[in-house]
Amino acid sequence: MIETRQARYFVAVAEELHFGRAAERLQMSQPPLSQAIKQLERQLGCELLYRTQRSVALSPAGVAFLDQCRALIRQAEDAETAVRHAATGRGGRLRLGAVASAFSWPLPFVLERFHAAAPDIEIRTQEIDTHEAAAGLLDRTLDWAIVRQTAPVRGTKAASLFVDRFVAALPARHPAAGTDVPLDLADLAGDTWVWLHRRIAPDYHDAMAAMCRTAGFSPIPAHWARSVTSQIAMVECGLGVTVVPAAAAVVRPAVRFRPFSHGTATIELTAMTRSGPEPLVQQLTALATHLTASRPPSPA
Repeated sequence: MIETRQARYFVAVAEELHFGRAAERLQMSQPPLSQAIKQLERQLGCELLYRTQRSVALSPAGVAFLDQCRALIRQAEDAETAVRHAATGRGGRLRLGAVASAFSWPLPFVLERFHAAAPDIEIRTQEIDTHEAAAGLLDRTLDWAIVRQTAPVRGTKAASLFVDRFVAALPARHPAAGTDVPLDLADLAGDTWVWLHRRIAPDYHDAMAAMCRTAGFSPIPAHWARSVTSQIAMVECGLGVTVVPAAAAVVRPAVRFRPFSHGTATIELTAMTRSGPEPLVQQLTALATHLTASRPPSPA
């Protein structure tokens, strides 16, 4: 039977892909860690890692084992937390996932107010892509998620937090960046574009594409991002133009955000939960819904 200690050792090596860094992370010396991993491989009867003098890589068995080790560690942590909370009669834990831009708005003030109302609740957060939310909720690695608009998935439900409009994100040196006059999207047809992979956020991607089609063109992407935040960062590097939700338009010295004169598509920011959310999750959703309605994002 695999012990939690062994799982922690393997996860550290698998994530670092370097025994020295993994040992430092675990606050132990490298030789005992190497021996522990070798013993684990003998115990399982298979090779978990491919080792050379210069590199460490996961074997197919190691990839599968990594997911199981992470689950084992989560279960052990949950058991410890449950016992501690049962002994004290208070507390709990919520695992939250959110798209990168939500960490700028609205998560900061939602979590601040939630912590003030429920200081004994332990919050654990992670950045996710929109398409990862449903799976995380259903396998219970997540309890609550903030994502861009997404199609419903059986076993989950979504509450709209905010309906946002797209704005243009332009490098500061762009010819159209120096005026506050609303922009015609068609004027960007010939520009170099930063785009978002459809598998990351299908509804978000489709809304971007529909906007451009309505304006009479289909951009040919030159640069690909995995989040709204990285879209804006690529624009900041001067790589091209893009469109982003207005709520994500945080002030950056090298980026100019411009509203559109007409035909702007919208995109929802939603809170996703399991279909039968726990009371704490319901409380968090209600708070987030109230706060986003009463305190919309500030314009860039």
